Amino acid sequence: MPYRFEEGEILLINKPLTWSSFDIINRFRYFLRKQCGIHKIKVGHAGTLDPLADGLLIVCTGKFTKRIDEFQGQEKEYTGTFRLGATTPSFDLEHEVDHEYETAHITPEMIQQAAQSFTGEIMQVPPAYSAIKIGGKRAYKFARKDKDPELAARPVTIREFEITRIALPDVDFRISCSKGTYIRSIARDFGEALHSGAHLAALRRTRIGEFLLKDAWELEDLMEKIRLDSPSGDENQQPVDQEGR
Repeated sequence: MPYRFEEGEILLINKPLTWSSFDIINRFRYFLRKQCGIHKIKVGHAGTLDPLADGLLIVCTGKFTKRIDEFQGQEKEYTGTFRLGATTPSFDLEHEVDHEYETAHITPEMIQQAAQSFTGEIMQVPPAYSAIKIGGKRAYKFARKDKDPELAARPVTIREFEITRIALPDVDFRISCSKGTYIRSIARDFGEALHSGAHLAALRRTRIGEFLLKDAWELEDLMEKIRLDSPSGDENQQPVDQEGR
C-alpha cells in the first residue's frame, strides 16, 4: 500500500526546540515537492507548539487536513518545569526576567495545594504574547509594542495536574488539559497562588487524544524512511509505519 499524501496521511512528529510548528510544515512540504514530486498539496498541523516547547505535533496531509479541528479539540498532555521566584513578560524563557520574588516561604504542601486548586474547570486569561486575535490582529503584536492587550478570561479544563518533582526554584509537572489551555498562563497563576512569581522553564507535549509522543518520528528520520521506501520518488511507496522507528 503506497503513501497517500494527497488522499491523506496522519504523521506524528517530535518537534524539536527552537523550531516553530510552521517550520515543520514548511520543511515537510518542501520535501514532498522535491522528493515525491508533489507540487500542490495541503499540509497542516493540529495544535501549535511554541518554539521553546518540544514534543508531539500531528501533521496532516491532503484530504486529512479536514480532520485538523477534530484533533485540535482532543485532550492534550504536557510535562515541563515551572521556575518559581521570577516572572517574564511572556511567562516563559522567550524574554528576560522582569521581576524577582521570595521563595523561602514556599513548602511542598503549598505546591501540592496550589496544583489541586487549578484542577477542574477554571477561568484562564491567555498570555499577552499569544496568537489570539484582537480586532483582527494577533495579541503578541500589541505586546511587542509595549501595549497591554485586553484578553478576556475563558473556561478551560485541567483534568490532571500532577507535581512530579520539587527542587526549588524548579517544580516539574504533568498536566492533562482541554483545548485552548495555555501552560504559560498556568505558570503565571501558579506563582501568584504561592504568593511569589513563576514562569515556564521547559515544556513538552506528550499526548494529543490517543496519539503519543513515544510513537512520533524525528522529522529527518521520517523523511529518510520515505526516501528509502521510494528511491525513485514515484507513487510506488510504502505506508508510514509509526511503530517502525
